[in-house]
Amino acid sequence: MSVLFECRDLAKSYGKVQALKGINLQLESGRIVGLLGPNGSGKTTLIKLANRLLQPSSGSIRIAGEEPGILTKEKCAYLPDKDFLPDWMKTSDLLNFYGDFYGDFDRPRAQAMLANLDIPEKMSLKKMSKGTKEKVQLILTMSRDAQVYLLDEPIAGVDPAARDYILRTIINNYREDALVIISTHLIADVESVLDEAVFLKQGEIVLHQSTDELREQTGKSVDEYFREVFRC
Repeated sequence: MSVLFECRDLAKSYGKVQALKGINLQLESGRIVGLLGPNGSGKTTLIKLANRLLQPSSGSIRIAGEEPGILTKEKCAYLPDKDFLPDWMKTSDLLNFYGDFYGDFDRPRAQAMLANLDIPEKMSLKKMSKGTKEKVQLILTMSRDAQVYLLDEPIAGVDPAARDYILRTIINNYREDALVIISTHLIADVESVLDEAVFLKQGEIVLHQSTDELREQTGKSVDEYFREVFRC
């Protein structure tokens, strides 16, 4: 195993608001890690810092030993928490776009997953339901042979059947020597696939532990323990 994601005293402020407060974290290859916390806990800020969509206020973040930038974009596959592709694009356009933009894009793998869902290559995003759009965006992301997959709220806003498909897609399509980080507040839906849990609360890490150890030590599921930690 190798460290693919590392934060040292990482902090981010928006004016007087501290979104992240001195985060120290190491995540290794071969793991699926849940970045778990309620809305406003700093999950999306951390994911955006990893993609260089934001700059740290202080401290550092490294992806496979590199500061986020051009080199790490070749190693990271990023799924934002919002729709990010133009509605006019057809599925075939998206395949061409990802093929042109990412050297590690596996077009046959993406086409096989799209065919499995009966999503025509001539269908535009505008004509798709929200759940279908979510699946298409995830398929494109998971069809890259990346080292680090950063998935921000990949199951929010979709029906339970779509969630099951999304989780199966994540499990079946990432490299065994890669790292998958799933940011979510829907713990019960993702718990079964997680190797580790990182609890974020008001910009600070309050727990980082193997999910098996957490269940053994507390006698509770990750979701039950999360609800206890974040009880209002």
